[in-house]
Amino acid sequence: MNRLKEKYYKEVVPSLTKKYNYKTLMEVPKIDKMVINVGVGDAISNSKLLDAAIADLELITGAKPVVTKAKKSIAGFKLREGAAIGCKVTLRGENMYIFLEKLIRIALPRVRDFRGVSPKAFDGRGNYTLGIKEQLIFSEVVYDNVVKIRGMDIVFVTTAKSNEEAYDLLSELGIPFRKQS
Repeated sequence: MNRLKEKYYKEVVPSLTKKYNYKTLMEVPKIDKMVINVGVGDAISNSKLLDAAIADLELITGAKPVVTKAKKSIAGFKLREGAAIGCKVTLRGENMYIFLEKLIRIALPRVRDFRGVSPKAFDGRGNYTLGIKEQLIFSEVVYDNVVKIRGMDIVFVTTAKSNEEAYDLLSELGIPFRKQS
């Protein structure tokens, strides 16, 4: 079993059960899935950029990305409905815990001037979105092979009912939140 998954069952579940007085194990919030999304706006003019983003995302997550398409046309951005504008990967189960551990232990500490992630990016329903400015913080990505430096969004979808429960869940799992002043 993954170390983070083990930590969830041995430390996080008892701690959250004690704090929120849950009656059963099923009430305790958990991370349902993680969605990693890379927007490639310049793919409209150069489709090789999308291929490079897909290759980077596959390296980072170990899963095959799905190409995302524009939902509607926007003339100001020269965007047509159905045009490929990004890629995403949804991780669940064991792969999700492996990626999360890699994110916490290896990638985030490599961010320059890192003081923690923002505790304000919750959506009100217990989900958290983390924006990363460059894919180079992941050790799998080789700098010489990078076509263009681009960021990504990592969405933590939890079963928590409130932001407070989700914050406690993620911080106990080891997400380094910035101290609120």
